[in-house]
Amino acid sequence: MTGEGHDEEYLRRRERALAMGGEQRLARRRAAGVLDARARVARLVDPGSFIESGLFGVSMRPEDRDATPADGKVCGFGRIGGREVAVVSNDFTVKGASSSLTNMKKIGHVKRVATQRGLPIVFLGESSGARMPDNMGARGMGSLLGQDPTQYVRMRETPWASAVLGQCYGSSAWYACLSDFVVMRKGAVMAVASPQLVELAIGQKIDPEELGGWRLHAEVTGLADAVAETDEEALDLLRRFLDYLPSHHNEPPPRRPVPEGSDAGADGIADLLPASRTRGYDVRRIIRAVLDRDSLLELKPRFGRPAVIGLGRLDGQTVGVIANNPMGKAGALDVQSCEKITRFLVTCDSFNIPILLFVDTPGFVIGLEGERQRAPGKIMNFMTALQMCTVPKLSVLMRKSYGQAYLNMGGGRNSDDIAAWPTAEVSFMDPAFGARIVMAGKDDHAEVERLEAAMRADTSVWELAGGFAVQAVIQPRETRRYLIRMLQVHEMRLTGGIGRHLMCGWPTTF
Repeated sequence: MTGEGHDEEYLRRRERALAMGGEQRLARRRAAGVLDARARVARLVDPGSFIESGLFGVSMRPEDRDATPADGKVCGFGRIGGREVAVVSNDFTVKGASSSLTNMKKIGHVKRVATQRGLPIVFLGESSGARMPDNMGARGMGSLLGQDPTQYVRMRETPWASAVLGQCYGSSAWYACLSDFVVMRKGAVMAVASPQLVELAIGQKIDPEELGGWRLHAEVTGLADAVAETDEEALDLLRRFLDYLPSHHNEPPPRRPVPEGSDAGADGIADLLPASRTRGYDVRRIIRAVLDRDSLLELKPRFGRPAVIGLGRLDGQTVGVIANNPMGKAGALDVQSCEKITRFLVTCDSFNIPILLFVDTPGFVIGLEGERQRAPGKIMNFMTALQMCTVPKLSVLMRKSYGQAYLNMGGGRNSDDIAAWPTAEVSFMDPAFGARIVMAGKDDHAEVERLEAAMRADTSVWELAGGFAVQAVIQPRETRRYLIRMLQVHEMRLTGGIGRHLMCGWPTTF
């Protein structure tokens, strides 16, 4: 073959691969306002930075070779904000982006490169699951599944981020569940298997939204960290999330310039806390007043509402924020809140992100529902994760901190430094309950009131400070300056800003 012939063959094959599932299928997606796999990559990475791996890959089945351009998955490397990342984008126009021998090898390759070279991995999920009939029978299972013994192993060497952008069954769901951040587009579905297979297996017709829609994963399972209206919004959220994180676990997160006006809200923080100790308020307003302006990226806002978690910046440095939210169950932590906080602690410690705790909780939700959801175990998972964190932990006691929740929210030696506002109060339980427990069976209202008043006096912040159970008592307006200064004190100088990552193998969901 002449050189010209080689060029023609190359161009023909390249054009066929880039055409994906054909113009008709691509046009239907455009009409529906949904991006295709390659358009998603182009939106995600910096312009001109993507280099593909496996463009000419096709199915290993001879009868499917001409019908499987790139074998249904677009894989490669690009840059986000100038930093290298690995990308897997499922092409649903080619056999539903179903998993087969070739495309699983492509994913395995970019995962290995990312892990060895310190690159975050982004999964753009939309897949029908395992390809049929490739995976059927003993021969199919023996030759396709389990050939990569590290396929679902995570030691959190690098960040993983996923977008659920359509039907996500099988491996595209697995990779999302293993990720540090998951954004789900409304209308997408993530489940173990498709509604059609579920109907065949159990004889029950199930609505896809009920099976695995965004409300389920944002509000019930907590598997979705954020929800987006469009593909474009989801991809922008992936870029924003990764901007807070380092490329790998052996470097600190990037610092960013402090926006003008970031100190403006500090003086008004005291006005955001109600005078009444029993009145609710939105703790997000206090968090935003402390952090650099517009830097809070809240995660799982619809799940575990008594707690607020998120990434932000303080003096340009990435921080992880954990706060009690009195707008949800008066700030009493439930099982969902414990799961939500524990997952977040693992992420922060794995990627060298200091943790700020804003405390105002009456304790844990108690009762039948919590016990049936394994509350004691969830509380101890939370406690274990906090104590295993090796990044700096700073706590601010704003108002109530009672019982075991005092320890779970950084009390005692579970923070590196603790500051308290003059409004803080700490005790084993609410004095109103404590007095009644002590006086149980005694009909003496006056004595109950006297005992409650005495117990309440003992909860004072000055009792805490007097015994050095807190290292500082500060006015609310001083909180931002105090935390900035203490982050400077607790900088991990001996390790170059790197923690010990004791939870690198902690399961993402549990």
